[in-house]
Amino acid sequence: MHDQSFKNLILDYPLQALAFFAAEEVGDDLAQARIVPLRQEQLMERLGERFRALDVPLLVEWPDGRREGILFVIEEETETSRFSIHRLAHYCLDLAELLDTDRVVPVVIFLRPGRRRKVLRLGGDRHDYLEFRYLACELFRLEAAAHLDSDNLVVRLNLPNMAHSPEARLEVYAAAQAGLVHLEPDPEKQSKYADFIDYYADLSDDELARYRATYLNERGELMRLAQTLRQEGRQEGWQEGRQEGWQEGRQEEAARLLKRQLTRRFGTLPEEVVGKIDAADLPTLEAWLDRVLDAESLAAVFQEG
Repeated sequence: MHDQSFKNLILDYPLQALAFFAAEEVGDDLAQARIVPLRQEQLMERLGERFRALDVPLLVEWPDGRREGILFVIEEETETSRFSIHRLAHYCLDLAELLDTDRVVPVVIFLRPGRRRKVLRLGGDRHDYLEFRYLACELFRLEAAAHLDSDNLVVRLNLPNMAHSPEARLEVYAAAQAGLVHLEPDPEKQSKYADFIDYYADLSDDELARYRATYLNERGELMRLAQTLRQEGRQEGWQEGRQEGWQEGRQEEAARLLKRQLTRRFGTLPEEVVGKIDAADLPTLEAWLDRVLDAESLAAVFQEG
């Protein structure tokens, strides 16, 4: 679960991921680079059983020739004790040989503390003949408070994985959710990475209730999101001259948002409720969205009048 979640995150946002996880190697000219995720099918065919599907190799190239290309190999480790420096070194050497390059940067993301080997040296009594090390991003050591307003989406999504006090859990969660809304315009990705935040924040039912009461009601985050969807949809619809097409798209987004919020508040939705949402027009969906914040029951959201 963790490995695949981070793999998706890196592939969806490679520039932001490299800027965060490997800042000291990518430098300040990453915006001029071209980032190419290496095809797993090709690597599997060439490396066979040695291929590790859950590592993410990213080839970074500068088309203007200002820098030579660099291959970044990114690995996420949830349980630090399971990390093998030998395995990572083996994989990096395989890729270096396959791609005929010596410019390989291994990056390992650690979610939790634990003992790990930082350097691998092979040699005898007189010399070391091979030395291997890697960039380590220890998320659990980073202070979430220092990144609450980051404009890097990968940073904001990982706020729950950073160090923070129990008293700050809701603030950190709210900052992650707000970052997702502000920095990711795609509704499908918003939904996808809202689940990412929820999974790593792991708020209790009581914390979720306090979040809804404090952050949603005071900041109007849900209503603001719904309003944003409406405004953006109207702009797109008028610009393209297809008001009818806009209406259908906003209706689908409103239905998706409503289902997600209702599920978070009241649990799995009955089939008849899902059907009712799917059949509703946009003004009705917007009215139901406005009730989600204060409704004490699922039935109260859909009551007439």
